[in-house]
Amino acid sequence: MSELKQDMIRFPASRIVDVAKALSGDVRVRILEALGDKSMSIGQLAEALNVAQPTISINVQILEQTDLVVSTQGANREKICSVTCRSIQLELPSKPGDGLHQTENIHMPIGMYSHFSVQPPCGMVGRDGQIMGSADDPRTFYMPERTEAALLWFSGAGYVEYYFANLLPPGVSLDELRVRAEICSEASGFREDWPSDISLLINDLPVGTWTSPSDFGDRKGKLTPERWKVGSEYGKLTEWRVTKDGSQVNGLMSAPTTIESLQLAYNLPIRVRFEVREDSENVRGLNLFGASFGDHPQDIFLSFVRYSEREG
Repeated sequence: MSELKQDMIRFPASRIVDVAKALSGDVRVRILEALGDKSMSIGQLAEALNVAQPTISINVQILEQTDLVVSTQGANREKICSVTCRSIQLELPSKPGDGLHQTENIHMPIGMYSHFSVQPPCGMVGRDGQIMGSADDPRTFYMPERTEAALLWFSGAGYVEYYFANLLPPGVSLDELRVRAEICSEASGFREDWPSDISLLINDLPVGTWTSPSDFGDRKGKLTPERWKVGSEYGKLTEWRVTKDGSQVNGLMSAPTTIESLQLAYNLPIRVRFEVREDSENVRGLNLFGASFGDHPQDIFLSFVRYSEREG
């Protein structure tokens, strides 16, 4: 018999979507059936359900993320899975925002920009480390393959702008909007002493400027493909925040722009622009890193944060 943590797990309204997604897959339901009265390894589940082990592993991870399944390490370092309860209780939302987490995130691939203005040297690289289209040709930024970009860059002044959906329904108070990206300056090849003033704007309002000290290429990026040997290797994970009291860059006050001044609307996009302005002191372009390039396994993050709404 599996060691059940409890007879029933109660899920707050903010986790309804997660639990519903976890229970919506046929393979995941069959896994729960197989684990109903005993623990099983990934291999045993694959054999019992006649499903490939990688597929079982992926679906077990989804069940683990919603606390429906727990795993331990067996004697032979194999993963042993067990169900965590006999039943679940879901709380239904009773007011706008109840079905949301305290922090809701959108992950935006770097190639999914909506507008841009670049000048050569410029370009993009795919996940395999191969240059997309023609290097130093701004027309590359119009190619449909751009959605698969893992690194993009431009020199001098310019920008890339992304359109994000507003996740919060009308009537739900937002305390903080965060943008996080791995980014650095742009030089020919790479240069350590190469500052660039990289600004973030949301809905055309300034959030703050971060001065990148370098186009980092002194070592291999932790995620950068071996095939890429041309220049920029990694950036710095930089965070911009807009609160009810003003804006910050990496925790330091940067601009008077507030949540209210952004005039967010549920049916309108949130426009996020990374820009090197012509009138900046250091006009040396930028590199923007995706989830499979640089040091950090992430694309551009936009986070909606509510301080007062705590999960149960």
